[in-house]
Amino acid sequence: MERVCKNWAEEAFDENLVREDFWDEFVANGTAASAEIHRVKDYAAAKELLLSLHAELQPAKIVAAGAEDSAVLTGIYEALAAAGSQVYTDKFAIAEQAPTADLGISTAEFGVGETGSVCIDAYSYEARIVGMLPPVHVVLMPAKAIVKNVTTAFEVISRVFRRGYAGFITGPSRTADIERVLTLGCHGPSRFIVIAVEDTAESGDA
Repeated sequence: MERVCKNWAEEAFDENLVREDFWDEFVANGTAASAEIHRVKDYAAAKELLLSLHAELQPAKIVAAGAEDSAVLTGIYEALAAAGSQVYTDKFAIAEQAPTADLGISTAEFGVGETGSVCIDAYSYEARIVGMLPPVHVVLMPAKAIVKNVTTAFEVISRVFRRGYAGFITGPSRTADIERVLTLGCHGPSRFIVIAVEDTAESGDA
């Protein structure tokens, strides 16, 4: 794998490709694919929403990616641990615990208006499995980072990787293989929740 840049927003985004204009289309298409999409003001509001989801789900075990690169995510994960869950953020612990975790949390780089998908930087193994193995997957993403379509998405991705991993997630896992009856959660999470954060500054309290 070869990564050309690490900070997507600073090094790969520009206003001609990534902007807020496509938000309504993203919400409409994502909701049609059974994603649950919430827009919040900042990370403090995201933490409150996650704590509300925590009270609803009561997860015993959470695997959460991205803490090593973000003080604000670390604070959010600590709050979830204080609420009564075992929260695993170390990459080796995530790999061990993900198959039996109740909730996975990760980050998305941007949304895609055309499909309602989110793009995940899946360079690290732990970023991939937190969204594949637990029955509920929550992603936090910048609310203002939406691209028009998949073609534009690949143009952005080409600025980040020469060779590597990126993934698109469109709603929860689904299949209609059995008697053409749509079933959610057969091959992955049965719930997919997007928390879109307007102010993604790391300096604020969360």
